Amino acid sequence: MPAATIQLAVMVFPGTQTLPLFAAQSKGFFARRGLSVDLKPAPNSEEQRRGLAEGRYAVVHGAADQAVALVQAGTDAIVVAGGDNGFNHLFVQPDIEHLADLRGRTLVADVANTGWSFVLYEILRRQGLGRGDYSIREVGAPFQRFEAMRQDRTMAAAILNPPFAIRARRAGLKDMGAVVEAIGPYQGTVPYVLRAWAKANAGALIAYLQACIEGLRWSLDPANRAEVIRLIETQLNLPGDIAAETYAAATDPVNGLARDAALDLAGFQTMLKLRAAFEGSAPLPAERYFDLSYRQRALAAL
Repeated sequence: MPAATIQLAVMVFPGTQTLPLFAAQSKGFFARRGLSVDLKPAPNSEEQRRGLAEGRYAVVHGAADQAVALVQAGTDAIVVAGGDNGFNHLFVQPDIEHLADLRGRTLVADVANTGWSFVLYEILRRQGLGRGDYSIREVGAPFQRFEAMRQDRTMAAAILNPPFAIRARRAGLKDMGAVVEAIGPYQGTVPYVLRAWAKANAGALIAYLQACIEGLRWSLDPANRAEVIRLIETQLNLPGDIAAETYAAATDPVNGLARDAALDLAGFQTMLKLRAAFEGSAPLPAERYFDLSYRQRALAAL
C-alpha cells in the first residue's frame, strides 16, 4: 500500500529565487517523494513570519533577515539552506541623479524593519543620509514596490529583483546598481522553518530539500535552458524576452542561484551586522539561526 501523500503549505515571493520550486513541481520532484506542495504567493514578509509562527505554513522562503527577526521576536525558527544573494538592484525615479538627492524623499519598502530595508539604509548611510533624512512607505512584495514607483513618481526609490527589476528598467526607472556591489556579500532568500516542526517532520523536510535541490540542478543545467525559460514564462506570466533575462540572472555563475542551495556564511554575517547596526541590539552567534544538518542529509541521499 503506498504511503500517504504529505501536504505542505509553502509561502514564497514568486520571482527568480522561486525557480527551483517551480521546477520541482513541474518535473514531479516533489510528487516523486510523496509531497504535495501548495506554493502560496507572499503579500509581504510580515505574513510569512506570522503564518509560519502560527503553523499555517510549514516552510517559507524569504530573506534570511526575516528568520532572524522571527527568532529575536521569540519564535524558534531556523534557516535550513541557502539560496541566493537576492539579485537586488536599487532603482530610483528618472529625476534622481545621485543617491544624495533622495534626501527628503519617500522610499518604498516591504516593511521598514526587516530584509532589504536595512540594506537600503546602509547604502544611503554610505552616501551621508541617515534614517531621518527620508521617509519609508511600506507596500509589500517586489511587484508591489515596482507598481508603487511606476504609478506614483513621488515614490523615489526601491530595491527590486528580477523580473520586476527588468520591468523597472523598461519603464524608465533608473538602475543605480546591484546591492552586493555596494555592500558586499549578502545572504538573500533562504528556506526557514520552525525548529520543533523540523524535528517532528525531519523526513518530510529532507524530502522537500531534496526536491528543491533537484529542481535547482535541473534549472541550472544548460541543456534545459529552453524548457526553463518556458517555465519562467508560464509561472511568472512573462513575455519570452523578460523570461530569458530572468533565466540569465538565475544562472549567472557568480551572482545566480547558489549551487545545491549552499548557505553563504559571509553573506549571512553581513546581514547580521546590518541588522544589529540599525536595530541597536547585538544578534546571537550566526549558528543560532541556522541548522544545515537537514540539507546535508538531503544531499547525502541524492
